Amino acid sequence: MSLTRYEPVRPRLQRSELAVPGSQTALFQKALESEADYVFLDLEDAVAPADKEQARKNVIAGLLEREWRARGKTVCVRINGIDTQYMYRDVVDVVEQAGHRLDVVLVPKVGVPADVYLVDALLTQIEAARGIPLPIGIEVLIETALGMANVEAIAQASRRLEAMHFGVADLAASLRARTVSIGGPNPDYPGDQWHAPLSRLVIACRAYGLRAIDGPYGDFKDAAGYRAAARRAAALGYEGKWAIHPSQIALANEVFTPPPAEVEQARRILSALQEAAREGRGAAQLDGRMIDAASARMAQNIVQIAAAIAARASSAPALTATRA
Repeated sequence: MSLTRYEPVRPRLQRSELAVPGSQTALFQKALESEADYVFLDLEDAVAPADKEQARKNVIAGLLEREWRARGKTVCVRINGIDTQYMYRDVVDVVEQAGHRLDVVLVPKVGVPADVYLVDALLTQIEAARGIPLPIGIEVLIETALGMANVEAIAQASRRLEAMHFGVADLAASLRARTVSIGGPNPDYPGDQWHAPLSRLVIACRAYGLRAIDGPYGDFKDAAGYRAAARRAAALGYEGKWAIHPSQIALANEVFTPPPAEVEQARRILSALQEAAREGRGAAQLDGRMIDAASARMAQNIVQIAAAIAARASSAPALTATRA
């Protein structure tokens, strides 16, 4: 293994990421009580220009008035793009007034590393001025041709950076791809139209210790299509997927939760290799197959994910009691 190694960022359970428009305050409480691991309050595409300022106020109030962390949620705000007149106020107002309640800022349409640096610099100054004790993370949406062309450089842009999201809809528009389906297959393409960019993004993430998250699937009535897209992403190494409708939360949690049989097999692999090590062997056989150190690394990933999910589940009674 190379001596150059980037340690994984702060782990967060991110199987399902629920998108909530900042202009629709009635959805905030429902999001809080949902089974989503992650919630992002949206100030960008889901909010009409005339509603941007009010949505920002709504999001600040939503952060201050609700105990997102106590309910086991990671809470995020998607700001407007840095090419808009809304972005600086999104960062300044939200973080100055509610930054102590915020885990992550999601930056859309990132094209070059300097886009991330701008947000990082603002966050650093506000945190220092306001005495915010925990650094706020940054996640980015790769959803333009420029962003995909620079994805490896963007992955190294900031120590705050935790994850990159695959934004299929805007990427399709940026590429002028002949499709109007958000995240679904195109019958005119002989295979998976999005396999190459999905693969490139997850490789960049894993090279630099970041999480990879798949973006939206537009047809929220198509459970089978959503599940197929999520399974594709999970097979490539993604940790979770957006839910643009509450009905998609359970689907994401299902796909990105390792099945019990898979977890048990991973534990058996680790146990067999530990026994082999005690006997001075670097490899072993299990169920007629050779397993070695690479097998252990793959198995350990599964066991760690299962442990994180179990830890969240074990806190469910306390969360329910809090609701009551």
